[in-house]
Amino acid sequence: MPPADSRPPAPNLLLAGFMGTGKSALGRQLARRWRRPFVDTDEAVERLAGMSIPELFEKHGEARFRELEREVVTSHLPDAGAVIACGGGLVIPEGMAELARSKGVVVCLFASVETILRRTAGNSRRPLLNGVDLETRVRELMRSREQAYLRAGVAVYTDGRSLQQLCDIVGRVYDREARALIRRDREG
Repeated sequence: MPPADSRPPAPNLLLAGFMGTGKSALGRQLARRWRRPFVDTDEAVERLAGMSIPELFEKHGEARFRELEREVVTSHLPDAGAVIACGGGLVIPEGMAELARSKGVVVCLFASVETILRRTAGNSRRPLLNGVDLETRVRELMRSREQAYLRAGVAVYTDGRSLQQLCDIVGRVYDREARALIRRDREG
């Protein structure tokens, strides 16, 4: 068996998917369990912008937010060994799913509209849901993003599953996908 330091570093795990699917809660739990750093791309965007996401949307619009999000993924994520919760729309713009996959294993979390509505109710930090009929807006956004999420990474449904169950499920998916990624890197 080779010495531990000769093994390739563990690829990052990037959790993508719609807002309210559990990316941050699951990411934090997995990072604790695996003793890895945790990164939330929305928090990284806020640090880079020097303001909250709602302020950024209000002052500079969604386009500027997406530019900063791309910069975070391109230049501010660890190369390996981290658990990363991606913003809800991160993998949607042209080229972003590929960029995310270049940073590690991507797992996309899904939940029902009802679950998302329950989890996001009263949260004013989600500018794409402010001041609108929430159910209609969530359905529209989910419909427009679903195929992009499915192309971005392995799909895992979070409805009816505890955080512990999701840790186990995503852990198994990550192990399988990380082994395949390391094998491709060696061969390629």
